[in-house]
Order: sequence, then C-alpha cells, then structure tokens
Amino acid sequence: MPQTLNWIDWTVLALTLLFIVGYGTWKTRNQKSAQDYIKGGNTTKWWTIGLSVMATQASAITFLSTTGQAYSDGMGFVQFYFGLPIAMVIICLVFIPIYHRLKVYTAYEFLENRFDLKTRTLTAILFLIQRGLAAGITIFAPAIILSVVLGWNIVTLNIIIGTLVIIYTVSGGTKAVTVTQKQQMFVIFAGMLAALFIVIDLIPDKVSFIDAIDIAGATGRMEILDFSFDLENRYTIWSGLIGGTFLALSYFGTDQSQVQRYLSGKSIKEMQMGLLFNGLLKVPMQFFILLVGIMVFVFYQFNSAPLNFINASTETVLASEYAEDYKELQREQDILFTQKKAASLLLAEGKNSSLVSRLQEMDSIEKENRLRSKFLIKSAIDSEYETSYKNLQLKLKNLKPESEDYKIAESELKTLYYEAAKDTQTNDRDYMFISFILDYLPTGLVGLLLAVILSAAMSSTASEINALATITSMDLYGRNKIEEKDESHMVKVTKWFTLVWGIIAIIIACFANLAENLIQLVNIIGSIFYGNVLGIFLLAFFFKHIKGNAVFNAALITQVIVVIGWWFDWMPYLWLNLFGCILVITIANIFQSFFNKTVQS
Repeated sequence: MPQTLNWIDWTVLALTLLFIVGYGTWKTRNQKSAQDYIKGGNTTKWWTIGLSVMATQASAITFLSTTGQAYSDGMGFVQFYFGLPIAMVIICLVFIPIYHRLKVYTAYEFLENRFDLKTRTLTAILFLIQRGLAAGITIFAPAIILSVVLGWNIVTLNIIIGTLVIIYTVSGGTKAVTVTQKQQMFVIFAGMLAALFIVIDLIPDKVSFIDAIDIAGATGRMEILDFSFDLENRYTIWSGLIGGTFLALSYFGTDQSQVQRYLSGKSIKEMQMGLLFNGLLKVPMQFFILLVGIMVFVFYQFNSAPLNFINASTETVLASEYAEDYKELQREQDILFTQKKAASLLLAEGKNSSLVSRLQEMDSIEKENRLRSKFLIKSAIDSEYETSYKNLQLKLKNLKPESEDYKIAESELKTLYYEAAKDTQTNDRDYMFISFILDYLPTGLVGLLLAVILSAAMSSTASEINALATITSMDLYGRNKIEEKDESHMVKVTKWFTLVWGIIAIIIACFANLAENLIQLVNIIGSIFYGNVLGIFLLAFFFKHIKGNAVFNAALITQVIVVIGWWFDWMPYLWLNLFGCILVITIANIFQSFFNKTVQS
C-alpha cells in the first residue's frame, strides 16, 4: 500500500523546496545582459563551480539507483568513476584555456571557429537530442518511484518537479542554477550523512561497523577492484580508467550542461580549481553513496526484506492465479532470512570458519528467489510469459530429470526468469532506498531525504534545460538568424527556450519508461553520443590539417555506426565512448586524405 507522510515530514519537504526556489528566484532577479543570464556575469568562485558541477551530475538517479546498485551488486560500480580525476586534469590543461581565450558562450561556438557552421550545428543538435532525453529521465526517475511508493499521480509529480525548476531557471538563468545548487548540495550531503548514521544505528548493537563491512564482504559486495579484461563485465578498473575517462572528458569537456557551469567562473584559475575540486571529491562521494546502499543491505540481514520492493507489484501477483506460488516463495524467503540472520550474527561474533561460504550460498539463493518472484509478477501481468511458463512446466513434468531434454528445458526456464526480471514493472532495485526511508527512518528525516531526492532532480534538470536553452538560442537561433538582435532580445529568447525545453522535459518524463537500472540508462544515452562529440573536439584541438567537410561527414557516419553497435550490443556501453571517439577521428583522417588527393588531381 502507498505510504503516508507525517505532517512534520511534509513541512520539512515543502519548506526546503520552497526556500531553494524562492532563494534562486530572488537572488538572480533582473538580469538583463546575455553575459549575466548565460554566463552568470563571470563572477562565480571556484568552490561554487565545484559544487555546481557536482550537483549537475548528482541527479536523483544517483541516490536512488546507486544505492540500489550497491544493495544488489556491491561496490564495484565505483570503478566507473576512476577515470573522472584524469579527465578533470586534461580539461583544465586543454579545454578551459581555449574556451576562456575565445570567450565563448557555448562549447560548440569553438567548433565553428575551427571548422565551419554546419559542424557546429550538427554537434549542437547531437547534444540537444541526448541531453533532452536525459532531462526527461532526471524528472521521471524520482517521479515514478515516489508515485509508486507514495501513491501520487506520476503526471502530477512530473509537472510539479518540472515547474519548480522552470520558475527559477527562467527567472535567473545560469546564475540561478549555480546559486541554488549550493543550497541543494548542502541538503543532499546533510540528508545522506544522516541516512548513513541512522542505518548504522538500526543495525543490532552487537554488530559493529567493521562487522557490518565483514558481513557485506562475505557476500562479495565489498569487492571494489576488478582487474579482469572480460568485456562482458561492465565495471572493471579498465573500463573505468579508459572508458570512464573518455566519458568524463566528453561530459565535462563538451556537454554544455557542465561547460556552462565553469564558463561562469571569475577567472581561468577559478574554473580550473572548481573542476579539480570536483575531481578530488567525486569518487569519495560516489563511494559514500554506495556505502549507504551497502549498509542498507547489512540492515536487511537482520530485518526481513520483501521479495519485491514495489508494493503495487506484490499486490498484483497476490491478486492473480500465482498468489499461492508467491506466498510459498515468501515462506521460503522467511526461512532463509532466519538462517541468514543467525549466520550474520555468528560472523559478527568472530565464528567465521565456514560462515563466509554459507552466507555466499544463502545470498545466491536469495537472489534466485527474488528472480523467481519477479518472474511470477511478470507472469501475472503478461500473458506471453504466462503461456511460456506453463508450456515449460508441462514439458518438465513429462521428461526424466537425468535426460538432456530436461536440462535444456530447465535452462530455458531459467532464461525465461531472467528475461522476465528485466521487465519495467518488476525491476525494484531503484525502489529499495526510498522504501527503506519510508519504512524505517524517523519523522522529519523522511521529509529531509525526500527533499534530497527532489533537490537532486531539480539541480540536474535545471542545469540541463539551462544548457538546452543556451545551445538552442546561441548555436541554432542566434547563429542562423538573418538579422542581428541586441542582447535584451537574446535574453528574452533564451528565457522562452528555457520554458519550452522545461515543458519538453516534462513531456518526455510523462512518456519515459524504467530501464534495468536508471543510472545505467542515463550513462548509456550519454555513451551513444559522447564519444563522437569528444572525437570532434579532439580533432579540433590536435589535428590541424583536418577541415570541416571531413569532420562533418565522419561525425554523421560515426553516429550511425555507434547506434548500430549499441543496438546489437557489440560491447559494454562504457566502451562506446572510446569506440566512437577513435572511429570519428579515423574516418575524418581518411576523408581528409581523400579530399586532399581529389584537390591535387
């Protein structure tokens, strides 16, 4: 059933959000020039830049999905961010000096100076596509989860979040986004720190923090580094250092939602220090968020966890013909929980000679049970899976367990489980943290954590629609219009584009759908486009002989190939950044050689 909030929680939530919106609107009112509205008047200090950059990347997905990722799979996801500090140093040494020297409003303005207008326009359009989709997802992520958990209407939530962002972003532009993000990051840090202390306190007294780490380690969730070269494994130290570096270079160096944050800096030194500040704190921040998810996992070793964290999904299966199967699975889970709790307590007391392997075995069984529960929910919703399930069950009954046909049918059934578990209505990983917050956190803190989730959604969405409007007004409208317009006109146009992109983001959110994991979905969308865009910028920086026509044609071909590669799953998505980058550079060089030979002949 949907949860109800205490009036204190409602008050904390409402006052926090209203203060952020009101402060941002009041602090940045009456900005008249494009310099003030788009670049924040170039008055931003380095610590504000650093916090703003972090807030832009730290959407609600970060807190809901990353904690769920840790709960399910452990700390390995932190490797994804290992390339970020490297990227920050490169951007400070290469990108920022060029942007600052040319006094550009957008990153893509530089591409026209280096190549031509069509290359600038194409790159801007690629940005608008991927960032427009991402803006909708950053609204949708908290909205869909809060709607399911609290029973709120999803469309209403999308409109509320989007409208709050539009109010201060339209009013104050880049500076409004930057100053509000300082407040939002304060709320986020305070809320997550409080959540960590509370969850540790809720773990039994006889289980220390070190014991909790040992329990998580026994199930493999504290395995941070993976040095394997297996391309089937998404998160390894190599995918993080190589693929992650290229993704971070693309995101922080060429994505206007981030570039606009540090272009508002007071000086080149302030811009560089702001990015280095982000580079130093980002990995520890993600480690900390994953640690919260780990501690919630340990908490559920001593407190019974539901088979599925989505109450609506559980109600659906209990009202179907699979109700008894689901109840039987829950009984198995309850027995397993009793054994798991006893083993965890013994491990905490030091009696761990054979307990680690036992905990690993029980964790594997629990994961299998959760997989089966998702399948039952899926079967209750989808007749296609119901038919397949019944056919396989009938086939298994008519076969001998030792036969090869039985093994094949059993394998097909397991495959069916995994396919069903990917379904949007059964994937509950992203619901884990919000479910824990509502069920176990004290009054007042629930409102604060909900404010964290919504603040994170607002901060990312504000940066995105601010950047989308800037690109649309400066790179498309402003550059391609027939007659020159004064600055006041460009400010008005940018405000209108901000409103339009805010509405588009809300519409995308209303039609969006959950993926296997929301934070992965955002990074997948980025990886499809970022490698190509980064390659274009690297061509501009380091390949002085390459001209506009070669780059333009190479970028079009590369984008098609990368989309095909993603569609047919040629490689883990992180490697698409490196693949796209190398591909566009290679094709552009081939084209330029061909063009040179044509001219010579």
